[in-house]
Order: sequence, then C-alpha cells, then structure tokens
Amino acid sequence: MANLSRMANAIEVGLRGEARITVADADTAMSHGTGSVPVFATPCVIALCERAAIAAVGERLPDGVTTVGMRVQVDHLQPTAVGHEVTAEAFLKHIEGRRLTFAVSVHDNRGLVAAGKVTRVMVDIERFMGKTV
Repeated sequence: MANLSRMANAIEVGLRGEARITVADADTAMSHGTGSVPVFATPCVIALCERAAIAAVGERLPDGVTTVGMRVQVDHLQPTAVGHEVTAEAFLKHIEGRRLTFAVSVHDNRGLVAAGKVTRVMVDIERFMGKTV
C-alpha cells in the first residue's frame, strides 16, 4: 500500500493542468441523451474539467496512488458546436488532507464556456479497489 502521508508533500497549491478536445458528434448532448441539440454535452464538459484536474497532479502522485472524483460544481454557460476545439484548465486552489479542490474553466474560440470547481480525493488504489468487492 502507498504511504498516504507522503502524498501531501508532492502536491502543492498552484499546480495547473490542461485538457483539450475537438468536439465530435459523439460528444454532443444528442449523442449522450442529455439534450436535443448537437452541441458539446454538459457531461463531456465535466469530464474535460476532470481530465484537466488529473493532469495538474497526476505525475506528482507516488506509485499506487490516484485521485478520484468527489464533487463537481460547474456552470455550463455557452454552447459549443461540433468541430470546435475546447480547452479546460484546472488550478489547484485548496488542499485539505487528501481533498484537492480545483478552480476550473473551459474556453473555446469565442470565450468562456464553463466555470466552477472540481474536488478530487487522493486514494491508495489497492485499498480503494478493495472497497468495490
């Protein structure tokens, strides 16, 4: 099992991560069953924010440790059409024990698409997976 107390030493406020995607038909609200229009689906916006948060800390985590999603608070403000690139950015704002809170934003070529917070928790992978059986 990983030493969870070592995790906080490798992670620090201010870390940044980014994730990009070009919106495809498979990423639309229509494809996800969450709407009737062919625009970037809110579940995909949230997934992109999560990917950015993971990118911010992923390489700093010791072997046997990962982060898992705990809370997402995101306002989806503007639609993005198929074919447009969107970029999510995550900034680690707060660390409380194993909890990591990120400020996230998503932009396309027209401006701000979404903004909010993502909270992820550092876990020992083996111990965490043991809870699934």
